[in-house]
Amino acid sequence: MKNYYSISEVAEILGKSTETLRRWDRDGKLSAVREPMSNYRVYNKEQLQLFPEFRKLSNNKTIVDNFVKPNHQYSVLELFAGAGGLALGLEQSGIKCAALNEIDKWACATLRNNRPHWNVLEGDIKNYSFSKYQGKVDVVTGGFPCQAFSYAGKKLGLNDARGTLFYEFARAVQEVKPLICIGENVKGLLSHEKGKTLEGMISILDEIGYNVVSPFQVLKAVNYNVPQKRERLILVGIRKDIDIEYKYPLPNDTVYNLGDALKKGTLFDSNVPKSNGTKYPEHKKKILDLIPQKGYWRDLPLDLQKEYMQKSFYLGGGKTGMARRIGWDEPCLTLTCSPAQKQTERCHPDETRPFTVREYARIQTFPDDWKFEGSISQQYKQIGNAVPVNLAKEVGYSIVAFLNKYYEMSQENLVSISFDKAVMVS
Repeated sequence: MKNYYSISEVAEILGKSTETLRRWDRDGKLSAVREPMSNYRVYNKEQLQLFPEFRKLSNNKTIVDNFVKPNHQYSVLELFAGAGGLALGLEQSGIKCAALNEIDKWACATLRNNRPHWNVLEGDIKNYSFSKYQGKVDVVTGGFPCQAFSYAGKKLGLNDARGTLFYEFARAVQEVKPLICIGENVKGLLSHEKGKTLEGMISILDEIGYNVVSPFQVLKAVNYNVPQKRERLILVGIRKDIDIEYKYPLPNDTVYNLGDALKKGTLFDSNVPKSNGTKYPEHKKKILDLIPQKGYWRDLPLDLQKEYMQKSFYLGGGKTGMARRIGWDEPCLTLTCSPAQKQTERCHPDETRPFTVREYARIQTFPDDWKFEGSISQQYKQIGNAVPVNLAKEVGYSIVAFLNKYYEMSQENLVSISFDKAVMVS
């Protein structure tokens, strides 16, 4: 396989138009690079490895292993920590959790009960200063909510973001000055306010001394050992005094399905434990009883389609997540915070019911001994909002690889300086 591909070649490989690729380039979704010899705008092989269509073409059937062992003890400050999906995944990759901030009391209880040694900072992030962690943590992470900004000028600055939770994330980064910061968000951030919100975030990170890795990536959880069709935008900021390339974790060709999540196999060494769960109202159960595995509302008789969908029946779009029964041999659709609400039904393959709490947790790749606190609805909310643990672990490996390289180069520089001093003295 060659190292560089033209825009027309990539369009053919991915089944996209050249105009779509140019738009992706403008939006930073898939940025073209300058070919060293010709200086033409091209795409390199490493960028394209993120696309299954390209990997299929290259006949690369080997299992991707992103694992890398930390050469030092690395630590992370996590903001908007939720129930700990990201923190747990980073822990599994070898990154120690120095502290976590979370406002939800039940999520904090979950964090404390599962990891009593973690320093959980409960409460509004606005009430905390993080300056004491400067020089003590390598990474700051945060799954901040997607909020619009007020644009005072052409280039958005940190002060323009006051009142948003991204401001608090950026403030923490500015106070801590980590080597690398990771922002996690929904895919919709790419198009939020026609891309202006993301532009503002990048501008703010630039102002406080961080270069955002481009092109930033939307990682599909299903490519990272997660049996779920969930997508998360991962923004990576590198401190400007560091000249080291960060590489996103490579995707895996192995795709796990719902059966892998809930039954004994490669992902888990036992069947999913029994647990509590919510139920469908009787009228919804009668509808979902008629839906086959991998089916949805279109599988109902026409009169019931209209009755169930109401006004939505006459609107455009497939709405394939409504009245949806998941099949054993497919990854689950993205879990939500409330499994029984209309428009986001994820029905069990064999039984007409939502997934239980422990089934929810399995689909998010939480271990069975990770217990969630609060009411059933609070537990569903915590799990539905979480970053899948296995996805977080793979991102963690990519951070470890970056930090290993940083400290290796720092050590080499120290040795070089010491040698130069010794020569000067002699």
